[in-house]
Amino acid sequence: MRTPLKIVLVGLPGSGKSSLGKLLAKQLNFVFIDLDHLIEQETGKKISEIFAEQGEGKFRELESIYLNKVLDGVEGFVLSTGGGTPCFNDNMDLINEKAVSVYLEVPLEEILKRLSNDQIGKRPLFSGLGQGEIILKLKNLLASREMYYLQSKIKLQGEDISPEMLISELMTFFRN
Repeated sequence: MRTPLKIVLVGLPGSGKSSLGKLLAKQLNFVFIDLDHLIEQETGKKISEIFAEQGEGKFRELESIYLNKVLDGVEGFVLSTGGGTPCFNDNMDLINEKAVSVYLEVPLEEILKRLSNDQIGKRPLFSGLGQGEIILKLKNLLASREMYYLQSKIKLQGEDISPEMLISELMTFFRN
């Protein structure tokens, strides 16, 4: 029996994990899972509510619990993680043990554009911040998280990372 392919996308908020993940899952005929949405469904609370009511520590605990559940599933999937998921509770080690991790390394200027065009209120980390504060926050996040992201098995760089690029990299990864 072949092991199902499990692909886990990591990167900063706004790097395209959810958008690319949906497109990739569709092309591969896989299930797409957004970890933040799964947590919201399972708990009945928005991520921002969990942060506000129970704190980041409780959120990170829930995140690890649901990440484990997804990774222990039997079917292949594409999983979009939250930007901080790989950085807590040995999650990056777990991801690399049970899946193919992919770091979407998008230039900060492009992420800033995406966050400005996106509804910024949907992202608790950035709500209420001006553009200068957002870019500073992104730089700080990158500085603290990049060591985890760089542990990914596949690293893709650029502003326009496509499902086709990722599929090509996956093929190369499995050939080697």
